[in-house]
Amino acid sequence: MLQFSTGTKQQLPPGLFEEMGQYRREVFINRLGWELNTVNGLELDEFDGPEAVYVCSHDDEGNVDGVARLLPTTGPYLMEKVFPSLWAGKDLPRDPTIWELSRFAMMTLTDGGYQPHRQVSSKKAPQLLQRVMQAAKWNGAHTLITVSPVGMERLLRLNGFRVKRSGAPIFFNTDRLVCLQLSRKGTPPISTAK
Repeated sequence: MLQFSTGTKQQLPPGLFEEMGQYRREVFINRLGWELNTVNGLELDEFDGPEAVYVCSHDDEGNVDGVARLLPTTGPYLMEKVFPSLWAGKDLPRDPTIWELSRFAMMTLTDGGYQPHRQVSSKKAPQLLQRVMQAAKWNGAHTLITVSPVGMERLLRLNGFRVKRSGAPIFFNTDRLVCLQLSRKGTPPISTAK
């Protein structure tokens, strides 16, 4: 059974923020080959500020084996600054009930059988996503937006999440990326009319 930790940098247990940053470095930089910044050996960026809410999963030994970051769209967020062209609408969301999901990964680093994009197909990923949706709800969000590989869209749908594309996919490095909306049942999708 997965264990989870949720909170801002200040709310996480001592040392967990650093462990999460090391995990992100190993997954995104060392294994997936993304060109990202590190700070003191941690994969961090300008969006890892006091408003960011983190969800971490832990394996049976307590090691981080999954991460996600939630950002309110009322302040700067990744899609707005890096991938605005993915959003099909005229204006990107700025709404306290719409948050961005980024830096999602679910991968056990201690096994030797790593395969690219394993974090998308992990059998434990839906559990982490459920916890992410719960954390979003605790923070007043009813909808999440995210830039994800197209494979994530399929995983979400297969696991019963309500998903809507908010634009056409683009190629970025070797991945096809798409902007997705995730919401709870009964929540209307965001209008992307121009």
